Parts: sequence; structure tokens; C-alpha cells
Amino acid sequence: MSRESATVLAFGNHRRRQRTIYFTRPELNQLLGLYSRQVMRGEWRDYAIDHRDGLALFSVFRHSREGPIYSIVKIAGSADRPAEFAVRRGPQQLHAGRSLAEVLDFFHPRLIWLAAEPG
Repeated sequence: MSRESATVLAFGNHRRRQRTIYFTRPELNQLLGLYSRQVMRGEWRDYAIDHRDGLALFSVFRHSREGPIYSIVKIAGSADRPAEFAVRRGPQQLHAGRSLAEVLDFFHPRLIWLAAEPG
């Protein structure tokens, strides 16, 4: 067995460059406001916040032992492009937009006005 010298490499030089993205305080206030309204209606019961490479996720659950029913995703932008937002259900994207408020409109109930027939 020969004795060779080891080469020490800086871990940061070989690690994939990740861009961690977070929800801002105003965004969290909007998300938690929606969450509390849905809890009061009995539709949602739990939530989780997750950070992945280039994504921040706010997932909501009907039951904590099941998978999320929706995930609200913040997708990192670049220097010339702002962050984008999306609502997903599993791998399916249901709604997307440039602002969180625009994406959260997906959850507001749509009112259907029925014209009363004269008579």
C-alpha cells in the first residue's frame, strides 16, 4: 500500500450554486391571511413552508397525514425578471402570475349572478 498525499478541496468550489428564495414578510402576511380564512371555513387544517433550489413553497393540507392539496410557489427571477408565482396541485399548475395577490385571486370564490327573469 503506497502512501499518497491527499488533496484538500474547498467544498464551496465544487458545490452546485443554489439560489435560495424566501417569502417576504408581506407575502407571508398574504399567505397566512388566506390560510386563516380557509381554516375558518373548515377547508384547510395545516400548512408547511419549504425552500428548494430556486423555489419557495407554501403548501396547504386538509389532513396533515396526506399530501398537500395546493402549493403556492414563488419561483426565483433573475436580474432582469422579477419572481413569478404559481398555484399547483401536485405536478399540475392551476394558475400563474407575476404577483402573489394575482395568484391568490384563484382562491376567491367566483360569484355567479343569475339574472332574475321577469314574470
